[in-house]
Amino acid sequence: MDSRLIVALDVPRIADAEALAARLDGAVSWFKLGLQLFPLGAMDVSARLRAKGKKTFLDWKLHDIPKTVERATRSIAEAGGDFLTIHAEPDIMRAAVQGKADDPDLKLLAVTVLTAYDDAMLTEMGYAYTARDLVFRRIEQAIEAGMDGMIISPLEATEARKRFGDDFLIVTPGVRPAGSDVGDQKRVATPGEAMRMGADYVVVGRPVAEAADPVAAANAINAEIAEALG
Repeated sequence: MDSRLIVALDVPRIADAEALAARLDGAVSWFKLGLQLFPLGAMDVSARLRAKGKKTFLDWKLHDIPKTVERATRSIAEAGGDFLTIHAEPDIMRAAVQGKADDPDLKLLAVTVLTAYDDAMLTEMGYAYTARDLVFRRIEQAIEAGMDGMIISPLEATEARKRFGDDFLIVTPGVRPAGSDVGDQKRVATPGEAMRMGADYVVVGRPVAEAADPVAAANAINAEIAEALG
C-alpha cells in the first residue's frame, strides 16, 4: 500500500463512503471527504476513519470572511483531520493559519485554481490571469501566508518545485489512470506522471470508486506510483 494515494469518497451517502473505505482497507490509507458528504456527517466519518488508523483529507475549501475562516479552522483542528483545504486568497489563508494555531497534525492546503477550470473559464469569471499564471501567483501568496501545501494540477507541479523548492506539500487532483474518462477535469495527468512532475500525493476518485474492482484499481495506481518513484 502506497501512502501517496488519496481516494476521494465522492459518493452520495455516508453508508456508501464507509463501505468503500472498508473495502479498500489494506490498499488505501488516505481518504478525501468532500462537500457532497459534508451535510450528512462527514466529520463523524473522518473521526471513525482516523480511529482505524486512516488519514483524512477534509476538502471543505473554506472561503468566507477571515474571522469566520479562522474560527472554522480552529473548530476543525479540534475535531481532528490531516489535510484541510482553504481557498488561496491572502487574508483567508492568513486567517486559517491563525486558526490552526499549533496543531501539528492538521496541514492546510491552498486551493490555487480548480483543475476543472481552464483559461477560457477564468476569462469568463473576470480574471486577467491565465490558469498557469494565477496558480503561481497564489503559490507565492500561500507560502507568504504560512500554508503547509498547495492543491495544484500535475501540469504545474514541476515548475512549482523548481521555482519554490521542496518545503511545501503538493497534492494533485485531476489525476486519471491511462485510458480513464477525464470527466469534467481540464488539466490532468496519470498517477505516474503526477509523481514524476513533483507531486507528494495524488487524489483519485471515480477511477477507483466506480471501478468494477476498486481494490484492483487502487493497487494498480499504487504500483504505478511505486514505479514512478523508482
